[in-house]
Amino acid sequence: MDILARAFIAIAIILFGWGIYHLYNRSLQLRTPSLLTDLEVNRPFSFTLVYFTTPTCAPCKTIQRPAIQRLSQLLGSALQVIEIDATEKPDLASRWGVMSVPTTFLFDPKGQLRHVNHGVTRAEKLLMQIHE
Repeated sequence: MDILARAFIAIAIILFGWGIYHLYNRSLQLRTPSLLTDLEVNRPFSFTLVYFTTPTCAPCKTIQRPAIQRLSQLLGSALQVIEIDATEKPDLASRWGVMSVPTTFLFDPKGQLRHVNHGVTRAEKLLMQIHE
């Protein structure tokens, strides 16, 4: 009986955490279109990837940046990448709700937020998110 109670509590905690995470991402989706106007979007009819990083982020340098470069090579002018150093612009990172790096925001050509990725996101996943 004790194991079942603990399992139930663990499942409840997991579901609660997932719900909070889902609500947080939904609030980001509602806030970010107005935040996108703060950035200089040069190509309004292309996908925009906003990428938050820091100079000391090892996964950003070794995994995330090469993945974004590969994606840029594949898509060419259909993708605009905006890289933001969260240590240089902490107020911007805070307004965007960035709590860890790397964090990427993918916008469609209409300026609508498609996906928020917290942590490292491979090129294949970003490409899949664009083609959805």
